[in-house]
Amino acid sequence: MVIQASPLQQAMAANGTEAGPEPPAMGADEWLRRLTELPLAFQPGEGWRYHHSFAVLGILISRVTGRPLGQHLADDLFGPLGMTDTALWVAEGKLDRLPAAYRHGDEGLVETEPAGGGFYAGPPSFDVSHGELVSTAPDYHRFAAMLTKGGRVNGRPMISPDHLRQMTSDQVPAACKTADSFFPGFWDGMGWGFGVAVTTEGPQRGRIGWSGGQGTDFFADPDGTVGIFLTQVEMGEDMWPLIAQFQSLHEPS
Repeated sequence: MVIQASPLQQAMAANGTEAGPEPPAMGADEWLRRLTELPLAFQPGEGWRYHHSFAVLGILISRVTGRPLGQHLADDLFGPLGMTDTALWVAEGKLDRLPAAYRHGDEGLVETEPAGGGFYAGPPSFDVSHGELVSTAPDYHRFAAMLTKGGRVNGRPMISPDHLRQMTSDQVPAACKTADSFFPGFWDGMGWGFGVAVTTEGPQRGRIGWSGGQGTDFFADPDGTVGIFLTQVEMGEDMWPLIAQFQSLHEPS
């Protein structure tokens, strides 16, 4: 996937709101203020773009609930699901379990975050309600498995059937699936639900899942099969063949 250069992309880079692999460089309120300085790419509902909507949603949830996003998620989602190792940063008592992160360079792998250190080690100095999560394979599996079990955990409903259907079915109108809305070829047999990609055609029809910029990938199939792939290596051309192989390991029955 290559981010296409455009005047808006250049303006986002200039004011520090560009999408990319680096962790947040400023607090949620300042990030949102800077984002509002930029023009809309289109009127709401007339187009689709990936990434920043999740950050805006995190800030919105924080403001609506009146508590930091991390606390809301811990109380309302991670706690009930038993996701004890998922948060917006790693607690200081667990830093020995935080691995290093890498990206591919000209001469091999280059370390971008040290083991037990870096941005996600301990609480940050500013509000990261617009940030991203750290997690573990078991926690990731608990969440994905919940989606394949009707939104229930141990018989307890976590989300309503209607919300689950909206999350896991294509919500993007055909008119918004333009060539410039994502990377080339993405919309061929694919859709987007409220949070995950949805395979709409072919032998893996009904599969949901997505890849993360730090080399994560997961899928959940209608038959209940869940696959999780964690590499700690930043996404790029060297990673896509591995992701493709992982995605081909199982076809829904």
